[in-house]
Amino acid sequence: MNERIFFNDNAYHDISVSTLIKRQLAHRETLDGYMAEPIDYYRAEFPTYGLETLGIKHPGRIYRNLCVSKLIEHALARGEAILASNGALCVKTGKYTGRSPNDKFIVDEAISHDKIHWNQLNVPISEDNFNRLYRHVRSYVQGRDLYIFDGYVGADPKYRMGVRIINELPAQNLFAHQMFIRPNPEDLDRHQADFTVLAVPGLYGDIDDGINSEAFIVAHFAKKLIIIGGSQYAGEIKKSVFSLMNYFMTKRNVLPMHCSANMDANGNTALFFGLSGTGKTTLSADPKRRLIGDDEHGWSDDGIFNFEGGCYAKTIHLSRENEPQIWNAIRFGSMMENVVLDRATRRPDYDDNTLTENTRVAYPIHYIPDVVLPSIGGHPKTVIFLTADAFGVLPPISKLTKAQAMYHFISGYTSKLAGTERGVTEPQATFSACFGKPFLPLSATVYAEMLGQRLEQQGTQVYLINTGWSGGPYGVGRRMEIKHTRAMVSAALNGQLADTPFHPHPIFKVLVPEWVPGVPSDILDPKNTWRDPDAYDRQAKELASRFAENFARHSNAAPEIVAAEPEH
Repeated sequence: MNERIFFNDNAYHDISVSTLIKRQLAHRETLDGYMAEPIDYYRAEFPTYGLETLGIKHPGRIYRNLCVSKLIEHALARGEAILASNGALCVKTGKYTGRSPNDKFIVDEAISHDKIHWNQLNVPISEDNFNRLYRHVRSYVQGRDLYIFDGYVGADPKYRMGVRIINELPAQNLFAHQMFIRPNPEDLDRHQADFTVLAVPGLYGDIDDGINSEAFIVAHFAKKLIIIGGSQYAGEIKKSVFSLMNYFMTKRNVLPMHCSANMDANGNTALFFGLSGTGKTTLSADPKRRLIGDDEHGWSDDGIFNFEGGCYAKTIHLSRENEPQIWNAIRFGSMMENVVLDRATRRPDYDDNTLTENTRVAYPIHYIPDVVLPSIGGHPKTVIFLTADAFGVLPPISKLTKAQAMYHFISGYTSKLAGTERGVTEPQATFSACFGKPFLPLSATVYAEMLGQRLEQQGTQVYLINTGWSGGPYGVGRRMEIKHTRAMVSAALNGQLADTPFHPHPIFKVLVPEWVPGVPSDILDPKNTWRDPDAYDRQAKELASRFAENFARHSNAAPEIVAAEPEH
């Protein structure tokens, strides 16, 4: 069996391209005919690019908006990463291989205090503690080289925000370069940062500063500033900026959304909401439709637009056959996190979860063929809510009224499966408000009201599609066949259900179609697929009760939304 490696291997005889590049840079040798700029070159005077306005004094050399090749060279020379056989940069993020929600804080200050929905995810930290942490950050970066990415978030120029990402690691700056919207030279000359993220994973926090561990992700909304320390997981940068957009976009009457979006040949757009395991990535990657974006969007008076300029995809069990677009996007310029490589060949083993199940890759959106650029579309004709119901009681497809759409948007339901986490021995209902609860600084009802207004104004149709189980719960029934799910999604998107009769489900109240092209009619009513109809009713009412229990925390929801609650 071949060994697995993650980082530079100077001790090995089979010297890799990564090692050769690193040695060439260290010795200031030429690389492919060009003189590589040594990263230890010191210049007495160099531009600060305005870092002094952040209180940053006496840093080392500052690199601003380096090209992809240079960022990769710097990451390799510093021993942060190695090159995989497909050309992607591969990094290991250490202890933190995913987001750390218990280490996320919002500064409790006067301007935003009454607007933030304080809860177990929006945890306050005092301004004094923030100031102490920020002093540690400023002290830490003294004498250190820093990498700046100045770009944008928001593909629509009318609503885009300037973003500045400051990193101590060039690999993380490559992530920022590929994930956010890259400026052209003219834009860069006049760039102004609305948001600033300062990420220094080498600095470990202290619980005496009001945090919970060595990791900290602290947002100061009044300053539009986020500081990140102790964690090298790049997703913290991406989601921190998303949290800022979720706060500030509402002030400009833009609904921020955690969803993917695509467009058909006639310019009709669709949105796909869904939590992990619901099939959002698979179903929105339709070869007959063009991708607008895979994760974060805004819905303005003019239509929808992608917040980002890249994609951040999971790679666990990735295959060329099932996800060819993602597979082919992993190449030079992409950055993989915690993907295990074969020692001899440097080939990624996407099935190896030694480090984490949350293996990831970041790449610019134009690595996907035939995407919509710029990433802007009209008002969506269709919205799809995806859920993987492991209880086997939700209809495989149902149409929602406006009130029901707002209810299910606030609920954000799916289910965890037995065996996926320690202690999970049976299916568990999981609710994440607006399909992105960890990133919502405001009350979920704020976003739901904005959604409802847009659905009514544009006549957008909303469908709830269950990609989970039928004929019984997980372990008894069977998962929906992907061909049937695809047929239902296609029918919803193509308007094939316009003349279809619907009937309300007796418990969940959603509207169930009598027929869908390409789908056996007997599976459309989930009760018909159970051997014991009484057992179905008991299980359905049990799930309905869990919906009600979860929704009880949203006491400020409008009465018509509450009236859409399932019978229990």
